[in-house]
Amino acid sequence: MKNILKLEELSMFAFSIFLFSTLHIAWWWYPVLLFVPDLSMVGYLVNPKVGAWTYNSVHHKAVGISLYVLGIALANTPLQLTGIMLFGHSSMDRILGYGLKYPDAFQHTHLGVIGK
Repeated sequence: MKNILKLEELSMFAFSIFLFSTLHIAWWWYPVLLFVPDLSMVGYLVNPKVGAWTYNSVHHKAVGISLYVLGIALANTPLQLTGIMLFGHSSMDRILGYGLKYPDAFQHTHLGVIGK
């Protein structure tokens, strides 16, 4: 089952690359922007509860999809780009085993404990 879920996430990651290609933005922006959502981990400097909230808010796929759709509705390319990058980054994280966080510790995710 774990491999099927990783394959599903891989296909979503590939889909984000396809969507990015439709924006007519230089290709090198994708890898440059791919790790920007990890800045949301700054909440962990306050405490694990705040860190989990900031991390999960940015890494929730519905947020990325919603921003992308809103960007289409408003014909706003930067908003579409933001949605694509959040969606793609979240898929990449889940391929690597980094899921949404529980408020007790960074390592405790909906996919299990990181490192086990």
